[in-house]
Amino acid sequence: MGIFTETAVTIIKNIPAGKVMTYGQIAKLAGSPRGARQVVRILHSMSKKHNLPWHRVINSKGQIGFQDDELFHVQKLSLQSEGVEFIDESYINLEQYQFHPEESSVYKIR
Repeated sequence: MGIFTETAVTIIKNIPAGKVMTYGQIAKLAGSPRGARQVVRILHSMSKKHNLPWHRVINSKGQIGFQDDELFHVQKLSLQSEGVEFIDESYINLEQYQFHPEESSVYKIR
């Protein structure tokens, strides 16, 4: 696993319940500001193996990105079970629910 992938996996593992991060935010923190699609691939290929809380990762608009109806509902129900409220069918208030580990005094990623 490369440094970007390892860092992205660590970031994703540390998103607390009831919070979300965006693909681009994770990519930037992992060292590749334009690597949002790479974060999508990491989630797709490594979520089960590394037990990643994939449901806590959304797009930059604060929206669930899945077009697949079943995955959309699994993600939405998972977030709601952690206390995340939706503005409408698929949008989350990022100001309220977005996790910013770079501002957290609990840990530093690097």
